[in-house]
Amino acid sequence: MLLQLLLLAACLSVGLYAAVRLGADRASEATFDAVLGAAAGSLAEEVRVAEGGITVDLPPATFSMLSAMGEERIFYRVDVDGAPVTGYADLPLPEQLPTALAPSFYDANYRDTDVRIAAILRSIRIDGRAAPLLVLLAETRQGQGAIAARLGNRAAVLGLAIFLAAIPFSLYFARSFLSPIDRLAEAVGRRGARDLRPLRHPAPSELQPFVTALNSFIARLRGTLSQTETFLAEAAHHIRTPLTVMRNEAELALRQSGEEETRARLRGLIRAADESARSASQLLDHATVLYRAEQADWAEMDLAKLVRDLVERFRPAAEMRDISVRLEVRGTLPTRADPVLVEAALRNIIDNAVKYSAPDGLVEVMAEAVAGEARVTVMDRGRGLAGVVDQGLKRRFRRGANVSDVPGSGLGLTIVEEAAQAMGGSFAIGPREGGGTCAVFSLPLL
Repeated sequence: MLLQLLLLAACLSVGLYAAVRLGADRASEATFDAVLGAAAGSLAEEVRVAEGGITVDLPPATFSMLSAMGEERIFYRVDVDGAPVTGYADLPLPEQLPTALAPSFYDANYRDTDVRIAAILRSIRIDGRAAPLLVLLAETRQGQGAIAARLGNRAAVLGLAIFLAAIPFSLYFARSFLSPIDRLAEAVGRRGARDLRPLRHPAPSELQPFVTALNSFIARLRGTLSQTETFLAEAAHHIRTPLTVMRNEAELALRQSGEEETRARLRGLIRAADESARSASQLLDHATVLYRAEQADWAEMDLAKLVRDLVERFRPAAEMRDISVRLEVRGTLPTRADPVLVEAALRNIIDNAVKYSAPDGLVEVMAEAVAGEARVTVMDRGRGLAGVVDQGLKRRFRRGANVSDVPGSGLGLTIVEEAAQAMGGSFAIGPREGGGTCAVFSLPLL
């Protein structure tokens, strides 16, 4: 834009110079023609018929009038009845004779110089008859060129001054025009990858169509994502229901079957149904987290109370495997977050700890305030991470090499990580000293 403005200023400066130079040429030519025509007319009035011939009186005032225009060379020619009477007989004649009403002007090259010639036609009476009188008055054009050059130089200086003055103005107007766009781009750039709220940043009226189109695109994208997440939720529900029925039927058949080979196949079927049902549930959780991350319903909540409720909910499943769950809560933990996201994250952390712990194991859950954060730590003495770094485990459908015999989808830690990022918190998982795993989920305290 700056280059375009400067190019426009340069074109305007060149146009100004050309217009002034052309106007100066025409104005000086018109002025010179007026003076030259008046001088030629004055010279024609001094031609008289006298006894014995033609008398031509060269008035000093005529040449004084021409000398006032500058140091020019003057040539004249007087023809009577088509024959030269006085002056420069080789001075070029006009292509067409002028009328008796007004002089005609033309350019010619005479004696290696450019001259401007005024031609006047009159009639005089000689021997009782009318004879044509043609007066030519020529003047060199150095003065006219000098005047035009001076005006052109002034125009060039003025054009250059305008161009130089246009540089800071161009910078100012370019910045003024682009600054709303920069602020708008900065406002969009500050948004997270999943922030699909309508853009409410103030913008000038010229950018309102762009903002409207951008918000329309965001709305369409949000609608498409919502449809996708709804489809995933419905698909997970419709898949999980027949899997539950199939698992129940397989368990019933397992109790009634006496053949070991059939029982082994039924146990494999039950295991596959469990894995599929778990994968469907995790896909549902993941879809929920993705949607809530973009449309988070923030509210003030006590993280300690939510942890207590979740632990109590997991106790029956843990006790069925003879796993103890120990909870330690140190005070209240007020925070502002989306309860659905927090519950999905903590549920996956505790579920992993119970699932990968050996029978008669212990899962420890601690909720406390540390360095301005509400921190939930879940520790177990299970299989550990088998040397896999936490970033690898947080990717979708990634599982450790030491848990292949345990049903899972590889989405649990991904759900926790995305939920923590959506709420401005953090999540870390690593090996626990002495064996097992330690997972830490943190949110900012109020």
